[in-house]
Amino acid sequence: MSGILTLGQFIIEKQSDFPYAKGELSRLLRDIGIAAKIVNREVNKAGLMDILGEVGTINIQGENQKKLDVFANEQFISALTSGGECCIVASEENDEFVPIDAEVSKNARYIVAIDPLDGSSNIDVNVAVGTIFSIYRRKSTDGKATLEDVLQQGTEQVAAGYVIYGSSTMLVYTTGKGVNGFTLDPSIGEFCLSHPNMKIPTDGTIYSINEGNYVHFPDGVKKYLKYCQIEDEQTSRPYTSRYIGSMVADIHRNMIKGGIFIYPTTSSAPNGKLRLVYECNPMAFIIEQAGGRATDGYNRILDQQVTSLHQRSAIFIGSKNMVLKAEELMQQYSALTPGEKAERKLEGLGIIGGID
Repeated sequence: MSGILTLGQFIIEKQSDFPYAKGELSRLLRDIGIAAKIVNREVNKAGLMDILGEVGTINIQGENQKKLDVFANEQFISALTSGGECCIVASEENDEFVPIDAEVSKNARYIVAIDPLDGSSNIDVNVAVGTIFSIYRRKSTDGKATLEDVLQQGTEQVAAGYVIYGSSTMLVYTTGKGVNGFTLDPSIGEFCLSHPNMKIPTDGTIYSINEGNYVHFPDGVKKYLKYCQIEDEQTSRPYTSRYIGSMVADIHRNMIKGGIFIYPTTSSAPNGKLRLVYECNPMAFIIEQAGGRATDGYNRILDQQVTSLHQRSAIFIGSKNMVLKAEELMQQYSALTPGEKAERKLEGLGIIGGID
């Protein structure tokens, strides 16, 4: 065991970074790690059990819920409820936030937003899936925590992370002081530090986007894709197209190798499709802490005002120079009209309701 640093040990060592937390944040991250191990176990044996397929219910996003989605959701909510450090869980799978009104949680000061199983449609073909989580400190001081406590800007996150269930299982997280990755060692049942101080390359050669929607993309995105495909030795083009269909898996690969992940607006999803609270904000926090960039094609993701629980957004995220180039072409070929800019500003101020 010499030289091995487990997730629990690492969290304790870093506790001094958060003197105000008095250990609560450390315990909360521990609880998430425990639930991730349970979900990992079920993901790994999903093909051997009656846990694939749909349960016949529709989540708030209008998507059929997979059995593993429901299982993962229950496990994380259970772990966070029994841990005592969380007063609200907001899950992509639930219509409303889940208040935790247990005796053990009466003084809880943290809120967790979570996508329990990102990319679950890939489970039955043995493709990597993941969990995305985000942690905030409660703002209100009296009574029970409310929706306003959940609807905080991405800049207010105190921690965010993801778990990728793949050929190996990794937990990657940040508390605003860099990014660290832990690989699950099944022989001892512990997440062990394997990727300290993770940094995303400034440049990359991979672009990740669902090109099947090409005809519905803004002109700026179309121009960027053509840019990626034109041969140019000086910039190592043409770039390589890699798209898994699991945000966690696509961004994790790009984090290691360098690249850009784009999920833009389309004619059928004019406000974007990915969820700001559960997907865009936590991933943006992680990537920025790793030296990358995350915007909606025009503005920083973390600066967006959050006006509804299931608000959606476009996202351009990854290696800094690749995102900047995509933004340049968006400004040139898909610049917002004055009316669109004004509408976005009103949405940001909460004068126009968010998109559910």
